[in-house]
Amino acid sequence: MNEPGEPTASHEELRSLDHAYLWHPFTPMQAWFDEDPVVIVRGDGNELIDDGGQRYLDGVSSLWCNVHGHNHPALNAAITAQLGQVAHTTLLGLTNVPAVRLAERLVELAPAGLTRVFYSDNGATAEEAAMKMALQYWHLAGAPGKNRFASLVQAYHGDTLGAVGVGYSETFHRFFKPVLADALRLTPPHVHRWRDRLSHADALQQAVTEARDAIAREADALAAVVVEPLMQGAAGMWPHPPDYLRALREATTEAGVLLICDEVATGFGRTGTMFACEQAGVAPDLLCVAKGITGGYLPLAATLATERIHDAFLGPPAAGRTFYHGHTYTGNPLGCAAALANLDLFARDRTLDRLGPKIARLERLLADEVAPLPQVADVRQCGVMVGIELAADAAERRPYPPADRMGARVTAEARRRGVIVRPLGDVVVLMPPLSITGAEIDRLVTVVRDAIAAVTGT
Repeated sequence: MNEPGEPTASHEELRSLDHAYLWHPFTPMQAWFDEDPVVIVRGDGNELIDDGGQRYLDGVSSLWCNVHGHNHPALNAAITAQLGQVAHTTLLGLTNVPAVRLAERLVELAPAGLTRVFYSDNGATAEEAAMKMALQYWHLAGAPGKNRFASLVQAYHGDTLGAVGVGYSETFHRFFKPVLADALRLTPPHVHRWRDRLSHADALQQAVTEARDAIAREADALAAVVVEPLMQGAAGMWPHPPDYLRALREATTEAGVLLICDEVATGFGRTGTMFACEQAGVAPDLLCVAKGITGGYLPLAATLATERIHDAFLGPPAAGRTFYHGHTYTGNPLGCAAALANLDLFARDRTLDRLGPKIARLERLLADEVAPLPQVADVRQCGVMVGIELAADAAERRPYPPADRMGARVTAEARRRGVIVRPLGDVVVLMPPLSITGAEIDRLVTVVRDAIAAVTGT
């Protein structure tokens, strides 16, 4: 008899069924058919276990969302207890206890002024809600011409069409370009630094000047500026200093433009604080969160808004000011119960207080063990968010030919050595759970270092 969570079919049968029926996200499927897939059946702490009993350190938090480890008894208990009450009930015309309690907690934790919580189910839907709120807000405020968005070059804000339009990535989204809205693209500091060979200080000043001028010039047309605070994730793990975020907040305030902070990836401790915008002392008009909100257990997202934005939608039903937007699983009680338990663990385990030494250890090991490798062009880190850029010529930042798939080969080699990481092109991404131990940090960096050396022949 199979234990709970154990496979009910052989590995060969599961592989055959996967190849016959599944379409995997962000995966070149022709190459996938040539692979023997890792079939995960259990989680234990910061490790995942496959159907053959092999254990893997989860070096990317199961796509940047796991916080306290897998199979956590407190999270399991919270979901089980909620299952004994009700699994789902709509938030359209009703409410439920976990959704109410979680909204209160999120407002307490969020930057000052964010007082209203609108639930959805993933980062892209949180972003879509924020964008639609911004557009409708300006209509209701008597400025319907403010219907354009600004974002950073190569930003990524999700894969629904609205989010794609504001966060366009050529690699991911070029096929959809004809139907996308035209966003104003602001050049972030790192582009000026590498493209124009500027110092950190000069690159920051150039980016700030460009952003201020563009936002002021387009103020009458701009509904909002959308930004991932401190770290552009899917763009290749590119950080920017808190001063840049502060400058965007100042520029949008002066121009009468809303600021949307997309903390889907950076929120819930990933940069060292609960929300990245805290490090800049910035309070946005709209805040999008997802991924770590439930500790990596269930799909849930939220868009937090100021009272000023919320109150613009008030009026008698016949006035037509209602925000006609929502999802079937908006405010799902199971997800909200998991999120409440997740926040309880942050407090009980002093997760953020204990994170600083882990971030410092990770930074030191990356500098000592990974950065000196000949084919490593750059190591970029903000908190536990890390991007390791590989290049054929690191000094000149000359990339490998795309057909070489070096990032994918390095991550495959790391997996063979018992660590799961993911590539963004030839950038190897590390983003472990916040619960990672010192010994596990050592293991993560050692395996990634050895995998890079093995694949690049250095």
